[in-house]
Amino acid sequence: MQTRNMLNWIKIKNLALIESTEVDFGQGFNVITGETGAGKSVFLSTLALLLGGRADKGAIRSGASRSEISAGIHLPEKLREAVASLLEGRDIEMLPDDQLQIRRVITKTSTRNYINDSSVTLQTLSELGDMLIDIHGVNEHQSLLKPSAQLDIFDRYAGLDGMLDECRKMMVQLKETAVERDKLEENLPSEVEAEHLQMIVDEIEKVSPEAGEDEDLAIKHKLAGSSKEIIETAAECVAMLNESDDAIIDRISMVYRQLQNLENIAPGKPAELAGTCEEIIDAARELAYDIENFASDVELDEEEFVRLEDRISAIERLKRRYGPGLEGVFAALEDASTRVSAWKNAEKFRSELKARDTQLRKELKVAAEKLSKARKKVAADFGRDVCDKLASLGFLKSSLEVKFTEIEPGARGMDRIEIMFSANPGEELRPLRAIASSGEMSRVMLALKSVLAEVDEVPILVFDEIDVNIGGETAVKVGLELRNLAKTHQLLCISHQPQVAAAGEYHFMVEKHVDKGRTVSRIVPLEDETRHGEIVRMLGNGKAAAVHAEELLNRLNPGMA
Repeated sequence: MQTRNMLNWIKIKNLALIESTEVDFGQGFNVITGETGAGKSVFLSTLALLLGGRADKGAIRSGASRSEISAGIHLPEKLREAVASLLEGRDIEMLPDDQLQIRRVITKTSTRNYINDSSVTLQTLSELGDMLIDIHGVNEHQSLLKPSAQLDIFDRYAGLDGMLDECRKMMVQLKETAVERDKLEENLPSEVEAEHLQMIVDEIEKVSPEAGEDEDLAIKHKLAGSSKEIIETAAECVAMLNESDDAIIDRISMVYRQLQNLENIAPGKPAELAGTCEEIIDAARELAYDIENFASDVELDEEEFVRLEDRISAIERLKRRYGPGLEGVFAALEDASTRVSAWKNAEKFRSELKARDTQLRKELKVAAEKLSKARKKVAADFGRDVCDKLASLGFLKSSLEVKFTEIEPGARGMDRIEIMFSANPGEELRPLRAIASSGEMSRVMLALKSVLAEVDEVPILVFDEIDVNIGGETAVKVGLELRNLAKTHQLLCISHQPQVAAAGEYHFMVEKHVDKGRTVSRIVPLEDETRHGEIVRMLGNGKAAAVHAEELLNRLNPGMA
């Protein structure tokens, strides 16, 4: 059962040789052909850019100020929840009917990225791309020779992400412990330094300053130094108010009496004014009382004054050495105390870190052994599944095994693997890197990718010339295998093989021509005669090629020739 369209369309403007082109893809197997140099690589570059690849400003078409690429994708139901979660975490709204629109605008000075018209980072594009599209290029033929790449493929097949995460987490903790141990040794003082640091601790703790104490002492010192002046001034104020021969209260009292006399002559207003006088007299008496109380709190204590000066002197000395403020003094105390404690307890800390390291390594080994056991349990299934795919690609009696070598446990467990392969019965199993034929390597790669596709949830697969260096009946088998793979995934395959092109359900051609003196590339869909003509070209042209092309289309796409 075929899937719905997933990568629905791509639009490209002013990228490399392409001025403007748009292509609508079909569900299933889409094949892209064209002469060498026509611009098929631009299509692959477009996909890479839409998946978060770094933009090369030099790729902007000559004479244009910017390049714009975009794509429309329909989400398969099985990925809707995961993609929706990714987008919601970045405040991006889903479009109706589970549609996604990705767009990038590239200028000489900047790049802007959008998902559903919301601005996003390259990291978000990359995370989304990892969920939706897997690109397999010819360069992977070389990477597949590396044991680390083989382990990646094998683990993806086995679905061991949870066990791998356990190993990774323990390695992170081991590295953190190592950093902590290095930091301890790096900051550990010598015996002479420790003695000096202890002197700093003793000196500061002897004074034991408190936060803000220097400011409080300054206020108290100023008050104590001016106590005599304060007492004398307060006494003068009280006298002026209440005790001198010409005291303010006495004079206001005289005014009060005069107003009372006026009340007898002109009743009314004088009485009101006399009331105001009473209020002034009461306020003046209250003021005098408050001044006396204030002065009574100020003591002429020479010993207290000396004590304040000594305290201020001690704190200022600490500030000069470790400040400039008390914050610096406290920081110096904390640093010195920490380093003295580290020196005194160095052996204890070393012992604790060593014990932690030992325990983590034990746990890592257990997790790595568990992971190794799980890997070995599925190794035979992996070999059998790949050989089944290889049989459909012409290796009827091939053998493939996974060779395990134990290594020091680490983030990827304790296994180094080597995929061992024999193309024919009776031949010795040899590492993939020993395969001489690039055509054999291409088919092994396709078999591995096909097996992975059955367990991966990535719905869109892109193959860039994975059929390189094969031909004839083998190329037919590769085309049929790709078509079979397209039953569960959307495939986009860039190919030079007419047999593979004939197997495609949808055929597109990248063509290059000169328009107004400039070279322009575009992608066009092919049907019926134009498709037949392209396959004839791929076969070398001529009557025999035309007959062969029709035979291929009838065989691989009945009713479409």
